[in-house]
Amino acid sequence: MSAVLTPQETLRYSRQLMLPEVGSAGQSRLKHSRVLLVGIGGLGSPLALYLAAAGVGQLGLVDCDAVELSNLQRQILHGTRDVGRSKLASARDRLADLNPQVRLETHETRLSAANALQLLAGYDVVVDGTDNFATRYLVNDACVLLGIPNVYGSIFQFEGQASVLATSDGPCYRCLFRSPPPPGLVPSCAEGGVLGVLPGLIGTIQATETLKLLLGTGESLVGRLLLVNALSMEFRTVKVRKDPACPACGTHEITTLRAEEFVCAAPAPASRIPEITPRQLADRLARREDLLLVDVRETHEWELCHLDGATLIPLGELPERAATLPRDRELVIYCKGGMRAAQAVAYLQGEGFTRIRNLSGGINRWSEEVDPTIPRY
Repeated sequence: MSAVLTPQETLRYSRQLMLPEVGSAGQSRLKHSRVLLVGIGGLGSPLALYLAAAGVGQLGLVDCDAVELSNLQRQILHGTRDVGRSKLASARDRLADLNPQVRLETHETRLSAANALQLLAGYDVVVDGTDNFATRYLVNDACVLLGIPNVYGSIFQFEGQASVLATSDGPCYRCLFRSPPPPGLVPSCAEGGVLGVLPGLIGTIQATETLKLLLGTGESLVGRLLLVNALSMEFRTVKVRKDPACPACGTHEITTLRAEEFVCAAPAPASRIPEITPRQLADRLARREDLLLVDVRETHEWELCHLDGATLIPLGELPERAATLPRDRELVIYCKGGMRAAQAVAYLQGEGFTRIRNLSGGINRWSEEVDPTIPRY
């Protein structure tokens, strides 16, 4: 492939070529780049469209699903006429029409421990557009082993996250979330719901980070986790560090890929989850009642803000640390908005804990109703 742009390419990318950070040299770099998209659903749709439009020379697409009518609310790569078709076939038609100069390499398979290293090898950047923990950990571990940057994104309801992981000087996904939460502790993947435009927002951010990596320009999200709240339209970044004890990129204990076991589960019925409001909790704390606050968020969220006197036990670590919790004290479990805490309460109830409550609305509601100095995110 020639490094010199053709007249047609110069015209197609003219608005991009005008940018000093891109220019002819940068556009040629994009032309010779190889990017793998794992998943071409909600996140993968804007990713595929914008990376193809930008002139990334080769796009690898990994997916094995067919287009369903329920996909179309957010998966804008596909159309009504594609319902029932392979997503890869639908994507190939749309992307070839958008930019026939981009070479497409399709892999109609589910990413697994057996094929991940082979599929990812040779790409400059891997972009994670998956919607489940098992594949997310496979992508991470394969990227670490192969030394390929992993552009991460995730979405749920009205909130999303994005970062650039698995670089030589930054954290990987296991630095943020050491292992998947056990089955039964997170809401159903299908029942949780998502605002249709949210994957477009997060996927476009991922596409932006990918182009910056390929061009070698700008300040990437390496070492930072971007948190997006579409309801309040707030964007925050939390610094995240490379963990020396991380089994993937720290101690390098993970030398081969293994499948993480994970099953989505529907939220526990609200009737089984005893709650306490922030004002009720504040009153009881003011009376110095013997309550133990347990924060089930992640470490980087704890560092952003937490309630005085609380104990941090990330949700994924709860099964192995539940035995350390006292059964003779009342426990108040909290998270950001109440959902993870509700799952933690349900799990602990199953382990025989009876004196336990969920802080309704989580630490964000506490900030609104009790202590506005606690930052909302």
